[in-house]
Amino acid sequence: MTGTPWHVLHVISNHEKRVAQHLAVRGLEHFLPLYTESSRWTDRTVVLERPLFGGYVFVRYSPETRLCLISTPGVIRLLGDGENESVSAEEMARIRQGLASGCLLRPHPNVDLGTPVRVRSGVFEGVEGTVTEFRRSTKVVIALTAISRCFSVEVDLQEIEVLRKTTNGPEMRREPRTAFVPA
Repeated sequence: MTGTPWHVLHVISNHEKRVAQHLAVRGLEHFLPLYTESSRWTDRTVVLERPLFGGYVFVRYSPETRLCLISTPGVIRLLGDGENESVSAEEMARIRQGLASGCLLRPHPNVDLGTPVRVRSGVFEGVEGTVTEFRRSTKVVIALTAISRCFSVEVDLQEIEVLRKTTNGPEMRREPRTAFVPA
């Protein structure tokens, strides 16, 4: 099954490692990409291994093992059934190779243009704005409009929190105007 695509298991949040252990015991081919991160606890700093894609484990399976797969403790569902819902073997090989070679792979929030955000740290901590531009892949420019004037500031993506997701898509759109009709 070397060239066959990988399918995606949606699992209970924070149970990815446990699901991977169950899959290993059942002899099912799986992949859980992990990255290491330092975390400061009250009394010490520890190095943690966390899933690169929280809530997901990748699997390859045959039709005969599908029931064994979806009945694994911690599995919520198997995403999709067609080719569009699978991940190519080449993509998974790149992720494996990147992790093995020491590339700094980290989860990245999916932030679109027009997304309302709040700055979490720095001089502009607590200020709300809108993502208007991406630069150098990890920087964003945020328009802050507290006094009906705009200026921009570059902030690391880790320094912002999304207030609410936009439903308009990746480009900024205006809300439709409603016409006032007198009675």
